[in-house]
Amino acid sequence: MIQVLEGRRVGLGVSGGIAAYKALDLCSRLRQMGAEVQVVMTENATRLIAPLAFQTLSGNPVIHAMFDEPARWNVEHIAFAQWVEVMVVAPATANVIGKVAAGIADDFLTTSIMATRAKVLFAPAMNSAMYENPIVQSNIERLRSLGYEFIEPESGWLACGESGKGRLAPVEDIVDRIVRVLGAGAAAGGDAVAGGTKGATAPAGTVATGVPVVAADLRGKTVMVTAGPTREYFDPVRYISNPSSGKMGFEIAREARDRGARVILVSGPVSLEPPAGVEYIPVVTTAEMRDAVISRLESCDALIKSAAVCDYRPAVIHDKKIKKDGRGLDIHFEPNPDILFEAGQRKGRTILVGFAAETDNLVPNAVAKIRKKNLDLIVVNDVTQQGAGFGTDTNAAKIIDPEGNVHEVSLTSKREMARIIVDRVAGLLKTCGE
Repeated sequence: MIQVLEGRRVGLGVSGGIAAYKALDLCSRLRQMGAEVQVVMTENATRLIAPLAFQTLSGNPVIHAMFDEPARWNVEHIAFAQWVEVMVVAPATANVIGKVAAGIADDFLTTSIMATRAKVLFAPAMNSAMYENPIVQSNIERLRSLGYEFIEPESGWLACGESGKGRLAPVEDIVDRIVRVLGAGAAAGGDAVAGGTKGATAPAGTVATGVPVVAADLRGKTVMVTAGPTREYFDPVRYISNPSSGKMGFEIAREARDRGARVILVSGPVSLEPPAGVEYIPVVTTAEMRDAVISRLESCDALIKSAAVCDYRPAVIHDKKIKKDGRGLDIHFEPNPDILFEAGQRKGRTILVGFAAETDNLVPNAVAKIRKKNLDLIVVNDVTQQGAGFGTDTNAAKIIDPEGNVHEVSLTSKREMARIIVDRVAGLLKTCGE
């Protein structure tokens, strides 16, 4: 197997916005995915983040002054511009965007952007009023017309104390765009895995800056994740389903990918873009999901089944739309395959994690499900709790093992919940391998 970004050359430009601290996480993730990363900072950026932090994470001296003698690389701006395969500027301030749009190259970063033939990605981050300023928008449109790409900022609470559009896009979205630009996922095909490290790396945990370093503890493992709802049609235009958005499963897939796993993501109908670098298998019905999961189970080290499948399906599917006639409609349902139960009977040494959406008696119901379905862990959501149900960006859960030990996770982001779940899976895989 290979890493998704193994040996790919990424230039990371960091300009002087408060979101510069998030570029540390971006640098770490790119390195953990196998990329060679060369960081270029503006002088203003160095006033916010010490270059040594980026040097530690990238493994390369940081370039931040046009005429400084190189610490290790014998590189001039033209050589660097030729070296990079993709250049990402994160955060990209209004100042940097404006200078490039005007053809100004007065520091190493803007000079390199002008000199490179590689794809350049800008991830803007700034005050919402500044972002919406017609001059900034005009500069962005001019650069877009010239072939530069932009990763849209988010709306939300900003460092200036205001709320609006201008917050740096999530690091995982920036990573996904880099992977797509490089075509790494397609080139690697089904055998591709993300995460891991090339050579010596920083240990899992945190660096002195407090920014998390992505562990490579799933390198060489195959993790299958199910996500989203399933649909069961009873005529060509009507079906039963549930409100699952797939967000939890997609975040788990992304986290496992970033930590080195080959990831197979089996998903029902959702409106989400699949994470780059994973094997994506779209399905509609529970039976289709069952076939996709069971046929691949033997090759997997872990199955994390977060999908919310329909337990029942209509016994009869009408081939034409059922017309209204003023009377009631009676539909007989029959049980769907129990994917989790079947996987539990077939799993062998595969780690099996189930999910349960409950409204009452959470722990007793979950423990019974663990034993009935031969699970290694179960993640239980109280769907009556605000922010922990379907379709949200947050989650809260109880993670329970076969002995009935409960690890309670209070309301947090689904990205953080994914990290906690994958931590537990990685620990179980390590124990199994010892």
